[in-house]
Amino acid sequence: MSSRREARERVMQALYAFTLGGGDVPHILGTLVKPRLQEDATALKFAETLFLRTLDVADEADALIGRHADNWDLSRIALIDRILLRMAVCEFLSFEDIPPKVTINEAIDIAKRYSTDNSGKFINGILDAALLDLQKQGRLKKSGRGLIGMQSIQSRLPS
Repeated sequence: MSSRREARERVMQALYAFTLGGGDVPHILGTLVKPRLQEDATALKFAETLFLRTLDVADEADALIGRHADNWDLSRIALIDRILLRMAVCEFLSFEDIPPKVTINEAIDIAKRYSTDNSGKFINGILDAALLDLQKQGRLKKSGRGLIGMQSIQSRLPS
């Protein structure tokens, strides 16, 4: 398993614990994230940043998800799916070096492992729509290796 995959899984678990039990952010990071990633400083920093930024953008992410979850009230979406969707939106908005395709694929794969049989398809549909929405708004700022495809997608979007 890649170190970023491990980091994402730990963040999902930490956000799940935080959502269900509330609590102290440093305690959650210190008990659910740091012990598993302490050998890989890069993965640990990524996980901590993803956790904190996901909390910061949760309301904005929920609004975006809600716009694209046709006939679904946000509270009816499985909690793990909702957390993975928030994390992915956070990656779209806050991590310029991560290609959206990678973000979507990671969310789908983690959902297949931890959530329902239909979660992968559901998450894929929501994230595809959210990604297009963010692109149309000009809010997607991606740079680096593997992002050339994004520029061609953006050039095909209607003005």
